[in-house]
Amino acid sequence: MKRIPVIQARFFNPDETRVSLEMRFSDFLLRRRRRNPDLPVANEKSDDGLDADHSRRSELRRSDVTRIQRRAQFIIDRRQAASGLSHLKKEDRERLESLRGGATLISINSEHEADELAAKLHEEMPWMAPATELAWRAMRRSVREGASGLTIPPMLLDGPAGIGKSHWARRLGELIGTPSPVIEATTENASFGMVGSQRGWSGAYPGRLVETIIRARVANPVVIIDEVEKAGQPTSRNGQSFGLAEALLPLLEPLSAKNWSCPYYQVRFDVGWVTWVLTSNDSSRLPAPLLSRCPPLKLRNLSQAELINFVRRQGGERNLSDASIDAIVEALDRVSHHESALSLRVAQRLLLLADDLESGPVRH
Repeated sequence: MKRIPVIQARFFNPDETRVSLEMRFSDFLLRRRRRNPDLPVANEKSDDGLDADHSRRSELRRSDVTRIQRRAQFIIDRRQAASGLSHLKKEDRERLESLRGGATLISINSEHEADELAAKLHEEMPWMAPATELAWRAMRRSVREGASGLTIPPMLLDGPAGIGKSHWARRLGELIGTPSPVIEATTENASFGMVGSQRGWSGAYPGRLVETIIRARVANPVVIIDEVEKAGQPTSRNGQSFGLAEALLPLLEPLSAKNWSCPYYQVRFDVGWVTWVLTSNDSSRLPAPLLSRCPPLKLRNLSQAELINFVRRQGGERNLSDASIDAIVEALDRVSHHESALSLRVAQRLLLLADDLESGPVRH
């Protein structure tokens, strides 16, 4: 898989410290003066058993040592300034070191692979056909155009609660092999949970977006914003807005996303490869600028037959007994006249309960 740079920073050899530079400069100066460039100064021993560093310094004048120290420190300072990370604390710089070699760019190898992935998604969740078709066409287009990695345009899945919009997005991430963090707009209604808080604030922290890329070292994760229309609109004392919708706008624009500045690290990242999946139960509550960048995909409710097929497939993958699967199906049948019963969330809870019961200790 291809690796690409995702951070606008320069990384230098971490093993080349100020001390190692001083040793190199000292060796170079001694070789010049001895007119013997092949002399292994760094490995020699003095007659009284002192190491090479002590022997090296004994041959240098004090002015030489001072000049070497200043030169080594000058180079270290210039490298820190050129890195673009000198304003960060040591632990933050070390955290960003994981991006030294770039990040992996997940790709689809062929249109046939795209067809298989889409067919798998559709088989599992046929009522999510509009979303699956959009992802399928994007996967095929990435292959056909020879893109460096998979790109899927931002999508807003709008439909009834409990039909599995977030589950579909997580499953998409699993199938293409990329992380798929979920950000709950109801609990992380400010932009801070996603993009991080401004450095210098009390309790400042990085956001889930950048942290996912740093931990997984993947440039195109599937980031899921659940129930985005329920996000609040927090403001600061001076009236500045920190709403989630506003924070999303530059991230959904391809050009600005490739040069996005992280509020916490204060470094620019390329997040233009990220796949955004937003979910909502009522997209009419969302602001027009967000809807223009992410037109809603209208989704229908799932049928009782589709829900039962999902339960039987999931039960088989969990290795549940036929008795447990039949019991879940019977329970769903009994309450099928309630619209709330047609919920993937309810079915998943019953599957989890059955799994826990079968995996627990046997009672005699």
